[in-house]
Amino acid sequence: MQQNWQGVYPAISTQFHADGSINYAANATMLQQLIADGIDGIIALGTVGENASLTATEKREFLQQTVKTVAGRIPVIAGCTEHSAAQAIDYIKAAEQIGVDGIMLLPAVVYRGTDREVLVHYQTVARATRLPIMIYNNPVSYGVDINLEMTALLAEEPNIVAIKESTTDTRRITELQSRFGDRFQIFCGVDDIALESVLLGATGWISGLTNVFPRESVMLFKLARAGRIKEAREIYRWFMPLLRLDTIPTLVQCIKLAEQLLGRGSENVRLPRLALQGSEREYVEQVVAQALRSRPDLTSYQALLAE
Repeated sequence: MQQNWQGVYPAISTQFHADGSINYAANATMLQQLIADGIDGIIALGTVGENASLTATEKREFLQQTVKTVAGRIPVIAGCTEHSAAQAIDYIKAAEQIGVDGIMLLPAVVYRGTDREVLVHYQTVARATRLPIMIYNNPVSYGVDINLEMTALLAEEPNIVAIKESTTDTRRITELQSRFGDRFQIFCGVDDIALESVLLGATGWISGLTNVFPRESVMLFKLARAGRIKEAREIYRWFMPLLRLDTIPTLVQCIKLAEQLLGRGSENVRLPRLALQGSEREYVEQVVAQALRSRPDLTSYQALLAE
């Protein structure tokens, strides 16, 4: 199964009203802005989307509204964070009917499976759908590393087409390419190693902070792919304090607060998360304020890419 998922894919937030209900109008506005800013696709209902805090009905309604708003302009990949293969299959069948373009599949959450159990989970789910699937490999957060030997077995599933690589070890990108060539589209899944990952051959970047600074994210990616290393490093150095916010346990609250500070969304979150307070909140505010003071002018970079 051929799939052309490349470029910058924000893991979009789920916008809530103050009472905790989903603010679909705000999400539609956010999506329209991101598309206008040049992003290449989105991940809906990932970690930043607070997937685990939504009911099954809400997840389906959110995907329906997202697909309707996007209207085929960019790929919509739905995050799948379920407790069992059976629950994942039910969710994916609904997502398939709604019209999403693919699934970002996690191992079964809560229970940390053995290698064999994780493999069977992926195989069982993949064989139950025609949708293309992206493996989400995040051993730091989920305690399961889908290693090269496991990946070799999953490569036998034709609709497993991509990997969100979040080990934080950039060597894994080279190992995947050496072992599998172009069998998988490889996405960087960790914001603060984005430039390194793209230079090593990652074809995409799934990002949290792209929700806040999408134009800078797209420019960084384009410069790196074009071999404009000096210019890419300039943006990356400016971006790094912000990108670090995506690597801590409160990443969702940090990203949503930053969205609010930029007028791109609300910081409202659902339990078990709580909005940031005190020094944590002040730190995010300071990082965003400094970024705005030193925000790069992208005009000169655009001219370079046009040469």
